[in-house]
Amino acid sequence: VSTQSTGHSEFLHMGTQQKNAHPAKKGEVSTKVKYVEFLICVIGIYVCFLSWGVLQERVTTTRYEGERFTHFVFLNLVQAVIAVIVSYIFLLFKGLRPEALTTPLIRDYSFCAFFATIASPIGYESLKLIDYPTMILCKSCKLLPVMIMNFLLYRNVFPFAKYVGIFLITAGVSAFMLLHEQEGKGKSNKTNSFLGLGLVFINLLIDGITNATQDQVFKKYRVTGASMMYYLNIISSLIMFVYIVLFTSQLWDALSFCHRSPAVMIDIFLFGLSGAVGQCFIYHVLERFGSVSLVTVTVTRKMFSILLSVFWFSHRINSMQWASVGVVFLGLLTEAFLK
Repeated sequence: VSTQSTGHSEFLHMGTQQKNAHPAKKGEVSTKVKYVEFLICVIGIYVCFLSWGVLQERVTTTRYEGERFTHFVFLNLVQAVIAVIVSYIFLLFKGLRPEALTTPLIRDYSFCAFFATIASPIGYESLKLIDYPTMILCKSCKLLPVMIMNFLLYRNVFPFAKYVGIFLITAGVSAFMLLHEQEGKGKSNKTNSFLGLGLVFINLLIDGITNATQDQVFKKYRVTGASMMYYLNIISSLIMFVYIVLFTSQLWDALSFCHRSPAVMIDIFLFGLSGAVGQCFIYHVLERFGSVSLVTVTVTRKMFSILLSVFWFSHRINSMQWASVGVVFLGLLTEAFLK
């Protein structure tokens, strides 16, 4: 009897081991799938926003019938409206509908949309009042306010490896960009004013508040990224529409410009479309990986675009910049493998 019992228990033990082996394999597969999913989103963000940057420059610098288009709030309004349409189509493609709104959710969406809408104009104004190195340092440090505001507002704490990785990425990107020579640009004549530095600080603070609150909305309400994109762009559109109708003449000036120069409408549409498709990837990363991962992608995008031009056009970067790239990759690897 004891022999049979022992054999039976060994059989059960082997069966248990086999059952336990499957979750491990599934976990490995799901981790690999997650990395591939993240990589696809990164490529999507890079492609869309590199195109978006080119189209933005085209719209704002091209002379259409001898005139330049200078109605930037209208440009952002068009992009927000296109983003509403694209996000709704994206939801339908996934077989979903926008989540039902509750009063707390409307409040949090409105909070995020308001700060996201005012962040861009404040950022543009700050760049007029600070020099290039300060601008680069500020743009490279966006990860820090996101993590700080996550803790201060919502008491979110990250693993130690995340803090180490963020420090290395921030230091590496800052050094790389400061050491990068801008072609065709000499030293800037701008000096850093207290107003400019104050606006930069406010802009970074707003970014941190917005991204931290978006993380909290995902945790609290379990919404989808596409649904958040849909509602935030509706609210942003309303805010910008009210602003340009009641406080400026941009709407009528922009429509008059488009009537005089129809060619600009194609560029504006493509600008809005590339930004809207890019937002699909952005909100998917926000939903699946969080704001810190998203800001890591956006902070390193400029550096990787320069590296691409180095390999594609045989440009040169100095040894200190290569060392900075090494620091960034060290930060990325630290975050990936020491979680």
